[in-house]
Amino acid sequence: MESMTKKDRIWLKLMHFGEKLGCHQMESRSFSYKGYQFPVCARCTGVILGQFSAMISLLFGLRLPIYAALIFIAVMGLDWGIQYLKIRESSNIRRLISGLLCGFGLTFIYFYVIRFIVLFIMK
Repeated sequence: MESMTKKDRIWLKLMHFGEKLGCHQMESRSFSYKGYQFPVCARCTGVILGQFSAMISLLFGLRLPIYAALIFIAVMGLDWGIQYLKIRESSNIRRLISGLLCGFGLTFIYFYVIRFIVLFIMK
């Protein structure tokens, strides 16, 4: 029996973390790097990158209008719906892009909701 390398142990821990995040981790819908599958699927990878990008944008003062944030979220819903209804299978690149837009938009929705609550409490 082969002993696991340090990289294998780290990868298994990351895969377990991705599972705890709620990702289905389907190999065919995930990216791989040097033989290791990403711990989250392409769509979840996009959501995480989008959320991270939005937080950085917020720190630099960028504000996405609510309507644009909702459109960004709808793009992922549309991509998912088209695939779910078997109209057209999504690709991992489309999943990544739609996830990125959704994560970006969702973070701004969170920002506006938190801002509204804080301003409401401070009245």
